[in-house]
Amino acid sequence: MSEEPTAADLRQWRRDLHQIPETDFDLPETLAYIEHELEGVRDALVARGQKAEILHPCRSTVCLFLDRGSEHTTALRSDMDALPVTETTGVPFASTHPHKMHACGHDGHMAMLLGLAHHLVACADELPRSVLLVFQPAEETTGGARIVCESNIFRKVHADRIFGFHLWPDLPKGTLASKPGPLLAGSHETDVTFLGKASHIAKADQGADALSAACRFQRAAADLLEERREVEPCILKFGRMEAGSVRNQIADTAKLEGSLRIFSDAMDTRLQDEVKNLAARAAEVERCTSEVHFSQGYPPVTNDPGLFQKALAVLPELELLPEPLLIAEDFAWYQRYLPGVFLLLGTGEKTPLHAADFNFDESILTVGLSAYERLIRMP
Repeated sequence: MSEEPTAADLRQWRRDLHQIPETDFDLPETLAYIEHELEGVRDALVARGQKAEILHPCRSTVCLFLDRGSEHTTALRSDMDALPVTETTGVPFASTHPHKMHACGHDGHMAMLLGLAHHLVACADELPRSVLLVFQPAEETTGGARIVCESNIFRKVHADRIFGFHLWPDLPKGTLASKPGPLLAGSHETDVTFLGKASHIAKADQGADALSAACRFQRAAADLLEERREVEPCILKFGRMEAGSVRNQIADTAKLEGSLRIFSDAMDTRLQDEVKNLAARAAEVERCTSEVHFSQGYPPVTNDPGLFQKALAVLPELELLPEPLLIAEDFAWYQRYLPGVFLLLGTGEKTPLHAADFNFDESILTVGLSAYERLIRMP
């Protein structure tokens, strides 16, 4: 393989990794593949007189650190995990792991960061800063980024900025886009449970109707979110409701399952309090009680304005999105520890992320790699 990665190299890495999708923290084949590539890069860098090492800061995470002796380090991140999806693309490099698939572009993310790793061999002498490449687990599930942050790896290598990418079907092929400030939503899985008293519907006044309480709450929550969206973007929707056991009995329990998405800590706190109050009021009307649970979830992805302007200076083709997006991403955890900028790379595909037939034109990977190459040269 040449020192400078080619489009063919990027395609090969992506296809190799696409065939071995793994989920959550259980990534043995993926980690072995990534580490093998990084070992070759490390050895090449050391042979050229550079200080480079492979680090394992926490569970199922592997990093390459190029130490240029600078005061600060630029970090760049790729996620490695796949989804529990049965692939239907029919491509010759399809998943070889049953019921698992890279349906969210993480194979492309890894290929771009491996490309940058190989690029370091040729350009290390030119770089004004040290570089840390982070390959993390569990973006799709429990937020692997958080344990990377808690490992103190960024403090140890003096990282003061981080960049990351996500492939994005809603943008034209090869388009780079982002925005300063809020970019992607913070999220909480939201469970609202009402507890009542069962009775035959012929004697409904002897019961406490949990199903009616749930319906009353759902309508009130929808009205509340309409008002709050006038202040800033946010959403609370419920995709599943379960209540009662038989048709002719007042339901003694009802549960709504949904998701809250917000873009600021202030709105997060406000809505959580208001939702709990709405549930309590709906329950009281129906002589029930309520329980509301919000998962910890991910914070909002919020691009540091100052770092964004520096990135924009070296990425003049970067398009500015007019408003933030309601999808969530665990890159947000990195931005709680150090300034970060998250970028979207358009695939131009009609097929959405997480679909069983998701695929993309691999030529776009050179666009992402080119952006990375310029970002690591920022002083």
